[in-house]
Amino acid sequence: MPEPIGSRASLFVDGARITLLLTVVSGVIGLMIGLLAGLMKTSSLWVTRAPAGFFVWLVRGTPLLVQILFVYNALPPLLQKIGINVQLDEFWSAVVALSLNVGAYNAEVIRAGIQAIPRGQGEAARSLGLSGAQTMTSIILPQALRVVVPPLVNNLVALLKDSSLASAIALVELTLSGQRVSSETFQPIPVLTTVAAVYLALTTVMTTFTDQLERRIKIAGR
Repeated sequence: MPEPIGSRASLFVDGARITLLLTVVSGVIGLMIGLLAGLMKTSSLWVTRAPAGFFVWLVRGTPLLVQILFVYNALPPLLQKIGINVQLDEFWSAVVALSLNVGAYNAEVIRAGIQAIPRGQGEAARSLGLSGAQTMTSIILPQALRVVVPPLVNNLVALLKDSSLASAIALVELTLSGQRVSSETFQPIPVLTTVAAVYLALTTVMTTFTDQLERRIKIAGR
């Protein structure tokens, strides 16, 4: 590739690798968090619903950039005050913040998917002798997950782009790699164009893969 990209291509490759790894790890953890919080929000017990509702309200009501800075700068000292000595580097601080953020959005998606299933199916399952947990895991949740695949995919693509905010804590992902090359060469146009092209390629590959997954789920559900 032409300069200033050609001689610094390895920087963009390493940055893209960190961005993709950050997205995958945070996405998997965020899906588990969202599933747990979504199930808690559909519980009939107030004691179960309240913590999940507070978590979703707190995370969705504050900027992601503030959450990343809080986890990186404030969370370790707070944990040390209660006797938990945890050292989080830039990567894992970003993973924690991004996982909690996307988990809160996933929770609302999964809650809506569960509530979209007709109540009659749950009542019919209970009348056949299934417990509440068996009804949820065997009847309700499999149908709900097929419903919520498209919005979950949208959250994952948004997570890929939001991972650029990890540059605020000096994590050398794709955006910060581009910023460093731009500062070194004083050529922001080709550098930022390359960064945007790499993000576009990553999101295109991700949406193509998830579109295939969505089709397979729909076929399996027929």
